[in-house]
Amino acid sequence: MPQLRPYQVELINDLYRKINEGHTKIAIIAGTGAGKTIISGQICAHAEAAGKRLMFLVHLDVLVGQTYEKMKSFGLHCGFIKAGWEEDRTAPIQIASVQTMAQRKWWRTWPADVIFYDEAHTTLFSRVGKSVIYKTHPQAVHLAMTATPERLGKDQLGEHLDTLVSAPPPAELQAMGFLSEMKYFSMPPDGIADLKGVKTVRGDYDEAGLKNACDRPELVSKIVREWRRLTLGKRTIAFCVDIEHARHVAEEFRRAGIPADTVEGGTPIKERQRMYADLREERILLLTSCNVISIGFDEPSVEVGLLLRPTQSSALHIQQIGRVMRISPQTGKACGIILDQAGNLERLGFPEDIDEYHLPMRKEGSGGGSPPPMKACPSCGRMVLSFIVRCPECEHQWVSERPLNLEDMVQIYSRDQAHTIRDIPTLIEIFHGHRRRIFKSGYAVTLAEHHFFEHTGRTAKADWCLGSIFGRRPTWEHQQAFLAYLHRSAKRLGKRGDWISREYEKEFGRGTWEQMARMMPPQTGDRPAPN
Repeated sequence: MPQLRPYQVELINDLYRKINEGHTKIAIIAGTGAGKTIISGQICAHAEAAGKRLMFLVHLDVLVGQTYEKMKSFGLHCGFIKAGWEEDRTAPIQIASVQTMAQRKWWRTWPADVIFYDEAHTTLFSRVGKSVIYKTHPQAVHLAMTATPERLGKDQLGEHLDTLVSAPPPAELQAMGFLSEMKYFSMPPDGIADLKGVKTVRGDYDEAGLKNACDRPELVSKIVREWRRLTLGKRTIAFCVDIEHARHVAEEFRRAGIPADTVEGGTPIKERQRMYADLREERILLLTSCNVISIGFDEPSVEVGLLLRPTQSSALHIQQIGRVMRISPQTGKACGIILDQAGNLERLGFPEDIDEYHLPMRKEGSGGGSPPPMKACPSCGRMVLSFIVRCPECEHQWVSERPLNLEDMVQIYSRDQAHTIRDIPTLIEIFHGHRRRIFKSGYAVTLAEHHFFEHTGRTAKADWCLGSIFGRRPTWEHQQAFLAYLHRSAKRLGKRGDWISREYEKEFGRGTWEQMARMMPPQTGDRPAPN
């Protein structure tokens, strides 16, 4: 039988204390790699040993087999509510697919003492899940397990559950040696897909708009080059926008001589297992997918994750990163690596920055989306959705309004990682990243110092600013643009000319303020203010 880790034993004991206190609707939160299947298997084993009947809900057909394998390792007697699997209504544990449950009726009166919701952020919120908790089995104990309690949209776990128990957050599991250390690399902000024209549908980016923004030859070829530069030869999975995008990425890797394959929603289970084995045995080095390996994929040897699909879902984001956070000492895996071409790390953060778990409550005003942005065709004047690239009226073809920045990816750090950095050049590089981001956003440049302190726990030194935004060889246009930016910031902040001159020389060096004063023509409105 599987041996539980100490924190898994503690979590289960916490759960039973909650039940003894009278709670009947309890969330069990355990991040990817914390051992959800072993925890759930032990709970089911305890339930059977106590003479209880338990119904175990899963939301994907492929998870039925995975769940059964874990139940068998605990020696449990299972029946199935799943097409193609043999029914045994006398079995104390019923593994149930919510899709099949919608087609069958007998489970409605099956006397379950415990309902276990696997991937509860999905199963509990399905039509069947809501029926189970409120109509067919309201007197049962309801246990809702998830790695990611936050959901898109208004309806949240906290609306349906009383309390929670949890495993330690990712940074603590890393410190214990149960999760891999991570390295993160990201594109410059103007090197990722342009999402300004992509509408939001049910809380996340619309897939059609994402495809036009992300499935572009220059982005696909760029990620191949970055993979070869940063992670050559490492087992890799790629999270794509749709199946066509996944195929394009795999094709581009194969064109570069790297063996790659694509797993799709319709790929039979045996074929999926063959692909996973090919990746494990390094017969292929890349496996691409769309919404297939985000959940239920368990291959610890995978070292690299390519984030190619922008998302607003923190649950999906953390699940994807979690696919490469598992430890695999037997394959020599030193760490997990994320190459983020989607901007998800900056948008949604890092697993290591999760301090504790909580039950999220209803989000007011979310999930409905806003009217999709429109644009006029310059040839015929027809109004079309802004992400459309070919006019349906006159077939005018839009070219991208923004050239992509195809500079190399750079390493970025979670707050937890950054607080441990003592290397001054690395800290300066992080500070420069904050300065560039603040400048491009239009906020006052001094805000970068505050963000840097929150990120690293360190105070930036004034001389670290030199060349942070424009490099060590700024052009005359760079200097003029920065001066205009400082004037705008000074007006907003109520600062005087001496503040402008100090900030100017922090970026360009001592003495550059006087040089600028001499070079500016007297009639310009942007002439440096006197000290």
